[in-house]
Amino acid sequence: MTHPAPPAAPTREEIAAAAARIAGRVRRTPVIEWSVPVGGREVPVTVKLELLQHTGSFKPRGAFHRVLTAPERPSLVVAASGGNHGLAVAHAARALGVEAEVFVPESAPAVKVAGIRARGARVTLVGASYAEAAAASAERASSPGALAVHAYDDPAVLAGQGTVALELSEQAPDLDTVLVATGGGGLVGGIAAWYGPGTRVVGVETHGAPTLHAALAAGRPVDVEVGGLAADSLGARRIGEHGFASAVAAGVRAVLVSEEAVRAARRLLWQELRVTAEPGGAVALAALLDGAHVPGDGERVGVVVCGGNADPHDLAEPR
Repeated sequence: MTHPAPPAAPTREEIAAAAARIAGRVRRTPVIEWSVPVGGREVPVTVKLELLQHTGSFKPRGAFHRVLTAPERPSLVVAASGGNHGLAVAHAARALGVEAEVFVPESAPAVKVAGIRARGARVTLVGASYAEAAAASAERASSPGALAVHAYDDPAVLAGQGTVALELSEQAPDLDTVLVATGGGGLVGGIAAWYGPGTRVVGVETHGAPTLHAALAAGRPVDVEVGGLAADSLGARRIGEHGFASAVAAGVRAVLVSEEAVRAARRLLWQELRVTAEPGGAVALAALLDGAHVPGDGERVGVVVCGGNADPHDLAEPR
């Protein structure tokens, strides 16, 4: 009887191979140098604008890599998503000439559901949570010729998301700390796998979606209650096994931020950079504004702004 391999972080070699495999299908997103007000002082940070990726988030990296590494070309790709992963899977499927079906909870933002449909995928609304959508998608993915593209808990997806860090390490090679939002663990796991323990990676979560924080406290992935401002993009009920293994191996620390700090981060990104981040995309920056991570003197900090699929009406400045 064979047993599945234990969860493990992708290697740097696997992430580099993923970057070569998806080259030309994803954007090399830019970085910008910026000074952020933290505790009465200006802290220089390097901001990775991953929200400028195709479909408005980092997700196409993992989606393309999962499909391109499938043993056989699928006739259908199936995914469950709170929104951003579904957009990415629909985009990748259309680019590769494959049909797609995406299961989303009924609470998914309308702008994301419309975007998934606009990219040619079938959308099935199921239940009130990502977990319910995931259960329905698993049944559909058992159909002949179908390929499940998990939002985060898959080695190929992790390796694809790790290409964010590969790029950032080339664009800003001397970072001491990288702040990254954490939901299901695909992005933080991929970034941690690339950097390893040599560069501090901090997983940032809201109090309403503390998957990594709870897992580190328990010593294993555990279910958490999910809700609040960033639930559509950080709304996994538990961190994935692969992302957690990667985070632990790299010594990732988890910090929690308030929703008010997330709102402040969104406003600051808009006011200073004219960047329209969604709440989940601004969570990493919120760690600086909230004091959840206080940089030391001379510490070189990178911030991944990972998503921009939000209605910007609440960012409008008063006339």
